[in-house]
Amino acid sequence: MKNLIQHIIAAWSAHADHAKTPSMAVRRWDNCTPYGVHPIWCAMTFLHETTLPKSLREAGATALLFHDALEDTNVVLPEQLTKRVQKLVRGMTFATSQEEEQKVWRRSKEVRLLKLYDKVSNLLDGAWMTPERRERYMSYTLRLAEDVEKNYGSLNIIRIARSLV
Repeated sequence: MKNLIQHIIAAWSAHADHAKTPSMAVRRWDNCTPYGVHPIWCAMTFLHETTLPKSLREAGATALLFHDALEDTNVVLPEQLTKRVQKLVRGMTFATSQEEEQKVWRRSKEVRLLKLYDKVSNLLDGAWMTPERRERYMSYTLRLAEDVEKNYGSLNIIRIARSLV
């Protein structure tokens, strides 16, 4: 994790300075909060999962920092990212939310684990969601939580996800 600060800065800059559109530089719920808060929250929350292996925590946190970069910014992934991290980021990248909900189950269990952090964060600031959208999003998140629990046991993020119901 020696490059963690540099990765945080790069992830923040990707969204603040290189968003595909100005609206993608901020979170939807208030159109004010810098988007960079989201990947950083996901990564820092992931690092709290001390029952996971250190190598997964390090790779996962780094992947979470860049998980929206390919979808929402004009940057390429930093060259210093490991192949594992690059593969995780690409595995988390989908063209649409509908595609994600269908195809995520064919991705690695690590990708599904990381997606749970992404979805929980979005639900925490999901005031912009219609009731129907929130219900569908919550259902998807709970399915991810069930899958993650089967693969990794009881984690903090699962408790957080279930508390949002």
